[in-house]
Amino acid sequence: MRALVVGGTGPTGPFIVNGLLERGYQVTIFHRGTHENPEIEHRVSHIHGDPHFRETIDDALVGRTYDLVVATYGRLRHLAAALQGRTPRFIGVGGVAIYRGFKEPERLRPPGLPVPTPETWPLVTGDDELRFSQLMTQTEQAVFIAHPTATMFRYPYVYGPHQLIPREWCFIRRIRDKRPFIIVPDGGLLLAAHGYAGNLAHAVLLAVDKPRESAGKAYNCGDERTLTLRQTIEMVADTMGERIELASLPNEAAKPSLPYTLHDHPHHWVMDISRIKDELGYRDPLPVEQALPETVRWYLENPPEAGGEIEQRLADPFDYELEDRLVEIQRRAHKELEALVGQEGFARPHAYPHPKAPGERDHRAR
Repeated sequence: MRALVVGGTGPTGPFIVNGLLERGYQVTIFHRGTHENPEIEHRVSHIHGDPHFRETIDDALVGRTYDLVVATYGRLRHLAAALQGRTPRFIGVGGVAIYRGFKEPERLRPPGLPVPTPETWPLVTGDDELRFSQLMTQTEQAVFIAHPTATMFRYPYVYGPHQLIPREWCFIRRIRDKRPFIIVPDGGLLLAAHGYAGNLAHAVLLAVDKPRESAGKAYNCGDERTLTLRQTIEMVADTMGERIELASLPNEAAKPSLPYTLHDHPHHWVMDISRIKDELGYRDPLPVEQALPETVRWYLENPPEAGGEIEQRLADPFDYELEDRLVEIQRRAHKELEALVGQEGFARPHAYPHPKAPGERDHRAR
């Protein structure tokens, strides 16, 4: 059996490729050749080309047919059209930004996605909504038109080795640089879906193993447990054997946190993964309590170059002077607020009576 993996060199690629090899497939990966992954075995064939345009896809794949195609990169609508009639099984990877309200939560009433968000939640379709999300919906529809038995996966944020935009590095570098705090919006209580690369690859491979059950369906996927931003940073610090203060600022003022909160609004995005659990039997091969520390250790051993390509992709300026000024202002304001309301705040009596003896009223005459 012959399998084509489009992409294959990113975080989930080696897990998918190696899983297909274990299942007896002869695997070819189709990618631009700009990033080679040392975890890809030498017996895997490579096609170097651009999977973003129909003409370059046709040039790269001319005359080729496959028993299975797993498209994790490139423009899926062009790949699906180019491979129509040339494979009986097409599996594609999209993202959770496809849901209405993901990027623009104020369009919903009340604002924000439901927690968790199921696959049945409305997708972005209108021309007046975010174009990126609209194109994701159109792409998913195009895949199912070209391949009615296809399976689509809606990835959340992906973490693990070889991530080109590793938000964990934002925390690791600050802790390594001996920063006294890390800025978080609104107490760091934001919930954002994430998935360890190996876990997401396992989800994809379940569709390979269960073609009948997964045919014609789209699945949310990700880790079974969603950590808050605070829990994520604390787990990173614990892995490094350090402690770090989390400096809470209102979301509107916590701009230095944008590279690791991934969006600038305060609403949660948690995906409901019950469908893939019920229909395909998904369970995390590596729970987040193990996967995140493993990821941190990998980046400690393979740190990105300061100011290099990865940090540029992160768009994190590591502007410690600005962060210090913001937290200084916040602490002054906090002292003023405490002086106004008192350090203990407002006392609230218990809602129910608490008599000391039978037949008596309590101290509030209840």
